Amino acid sequence: MNLRRHTPLHHPGIQLAPLADVLLLLLIFFLLTWTAARTENELYVKEAKASAAKERSAPIGDVLVNVKADGNVVVNRRTLSGPELTELLKSLIQLNSEQAVVIRGDEAGAYKNIVDVLNICTEAGITNVAFATAK
Repeated sequence: MNLRRHTPLHHPGIQLAPLADVLLLLLIFFLLTWTAARTENELYVKEAKASAAKERSAPIGDVLVNVKADGNVVVNRRTLSGPELTELLKSLIQLNSEQAVVIRGDEAGAYKNIVDVLNICTEAGITNVAFATAK
């Protein structure tokens, strides 16, 4: 014999405060990642097109060296001279001997500018170099 009362179960409802917190954190996360991904593409470097190019995002830790049409070299939104780029790459190679560099050259720029950046990479000891192209 069951002597307990049969009271209907009360559903507690959806807690809105934790839901709002989670949604706010997700919004902040996506805004920050979108902004970080957009920074390198705002530099007005139009990459050369390759029909066999495969879309691949740069792994975290790769250094993106943007070579503009006028020959200016931009890394992390800072315009660097040749010696400044050499010092930056040398300091990075001391931290990680397998440091990768991705060169984004403007299609309207002179090939000499890209060769200069390759020469700087060689002087700094960088052996892992890739070129970014558009599909």
